[in-house]
Amino acid sequence: MQRRTLVALAALAATISAPAFAQTGEIRIAHVYSKTGPLEAYGKQTQTGLMMGLNYATGGTMMVGGKKIVVIEKDDQGKPDLGKSLLSAAYSDDKADIAVGPTSSGVALAMLPVAEEYKKILLVEPAVADAITGDKWNKYIFRTGRNSSQDAISNAVAVDKDGVTIATLAQDNAFGRDGVKAFKDAVKKAKVAHEEYLPAATTDFTAGAQRLIEKLKDQPGRKIIWIVWAGAGNPFKIADMDLKRYGIEISTGGNILPAMASYKNFPGMEGATYYYFGIPKNPVNEALVAAHYKEFKTPPDFFTAGGFSSAMALVTALKATNGDTNTNKLIKTMEGMSFDTPKGKMTFRKEDHQAMQSMYHFKIKVDPAFAWGVPELVREIKPEEMNVPIRNQR
Repeated sequence: MQRRTLVALAALAATISAPAFAQTGEIRIAHVYSKTGPLEAYGKQTQTGLMMGLNYATGGTMMVGGKKIVVIEKDDQGKPDLGKSLLSAAYSDDKADIAVGPTSSGVALAMLPVAEEYKKILLVEPAVADAITGDKWNKYIFRTGRNSSQDAISNAVAVDKDGVTIATLAQDNAFGRDGVKAFKDAVKKAKVAHEEYLPAATTDFTAGAQRLIEKLKDQPGRKIIWIVWAGAGNPFKIADMDLKRYGIEISTGGNILPAMASYKNFPGMEGATYYYFGIPKNPVNEALVAAHYKEFKTPPDFFTAGGFSSAMALVTALKATNGDTNTNKLIKTMEGMSFDTPKGKMTFRKEDHQAMQSMYHFKIKVDPAFAWGVPELVREIKPEEMNVPIRNQR
């Protein structure tokens, strides 16, 4: 009799504690990124930004709807096959509710079908290729990072003028080719005379520069080489080949601060950037800049802002569902959702889940107080000014 009573009490205790456990469960977020590999610098910034953003968005509690946020880190090393298997393991073995990442566009394209297979959200940050929210997209994919078209349209604003001839220099990969395609689509007035693609690991740009010079030197009017490059190698070395002698200028988008050290050689250079810590004026950016200076004694960088934005998107959605990680509920919540970021307000476009966001037309100023060329704001290019194509054929 006594044993039967004990069993009944144990069963009762289990039923009482089960809902309590469910309420104090976890929200498991897998961050798959280039902790090592060619894009390591970008990946580490994203991770820093993600953690700072989660802390800020939850008021320092790392809790939403009574659930603890747990971040599981995975290093894809910039390898597509590895990224694919790590995401699969995160969803199945680690029981991740949501994933964020990756750093490389090639890795992202390999990961998209995994999100669809497991019916779980993959929030892409910062991989850029248009195809991610374009023809390779599925409904489980959202992106806070800018895409190639947003980069291209905003950069075209800076250089697309009558009488301008442009040649492009890009890496021969998904990032580079998508970037140039989107740029060409965005250019309406200038003429694109040549596309130069070089291996992603290129360190000697001499041969490529010679081909670019050959294509541009006899063109009338203003001549520009537009560079889209990520990771190792310094394509700005092409300036050593005396481009000024042929009246050739360089233009490019923003980059991480160490890469922008070479921009000091190009005062007055115009382009457009996704983020520079000194440009956006809003409370979220002020909080990011203050937290970053406090922890690292340096300003937040290009991809730190992206990681922070992804955290803001996730917490905004999870607050709306009161911590419920049901995928269909999250998709319904996030489609058309606006959220605050260090860049101001972003909105997930319903059609392809691409975050619509501002970009910044800049002109480079040399300031001895900074180790890099400072991008001074010419004009904020607002989301509604950019006709970003919907490419997913949904």
